[in-house]
Amino acid sequence: MEISLTNTIGAILAIGLRVSGLMIFAPFIGSPIIPPRIKAVLVLAITAVLYPVYHHQVASISWAKWPLVFMGEMLIGVGMGIVTNIVFEAAQLAGQVLSIQVGYSLVNILDPTTQVESTVIGVFQQTLVMMIFLSMDVHQWIIRAIAHSFEYLPPGTATITPQFTQAILHEGATVLAVGMQIAAPVLAATLLTDIVLGLLTKASPQLPVMLLGTAVKSMVGLGVLAAAIGYWPALFENYFKQSIRLTEAILHLSRA
Repeated sequence: MEISLTNTIGAILAIGLRVSGLMIFAPFIGSPIIPPRIKAVLVLAITAVLYPVYHHQVASISWAKWPLVFMGEMLIGVGMGIVTNIVFEAAQLAGQVLSIQVGYSLVNILDPTTQVESTVIGVFQQTLVMMIFLSMDVHQWIIRAIAHSFEYLPPGTATITPQFTQAILHEGATVLAVGMQIAAPVLAATLLTDIVLGLLTKASPQLPVMLLGTAVKSMVGLGVLAAAIGYWPALFENYFKQSIRLTEAILHLSRA
């Protein structure tokens, strides 16, 4: 009975640790605006659902190995959260860049999802991406992904390999690339506007191009952004699917 109780507690802790790590960085469910007690209840609920299905996957772990298991399971969950959150960080980066391009870089408001000040366009894009995220039930994809992770990466078997660490850092570096892809239409339009305004200045120095330039760039940028938003659901659905696939691929790299 003592061995059975020890194995039961060990399985609950191992499953709960991985889920807890995910809750730190996962989009929406890891948001700082969600009270910690709600997150704790959610962790307990998910653990209670996963335990009957995956408890047999947890091997007997000696107490001497628990510090390593603790760190490994937490880092696995944190890694999953970081990878799935890349799309939101990229949208935030794109918003920061576009705010500079259209002249809104000095206007900051409180971002409701991160509780920090950000530019207007950055907050707008973060909010819009969150609405797309929730409308597609991507938060359920993430929960299913962490549930499936127990099938090919049982608790206690994970190893933080150099390949795993390198893959996490590499995916973090893709924030810049994805952000530039999101901002590309508006960036192209505003840069073309700058070129046209420069040519007009050369052709007719009497025109008040310097006074009208900011307003023209703002209108062009916002117009192109409004037109591009119509393609965002399909675009971000692809990004979210890629992030889930990358999560599973990276977890395979941590198999002992």
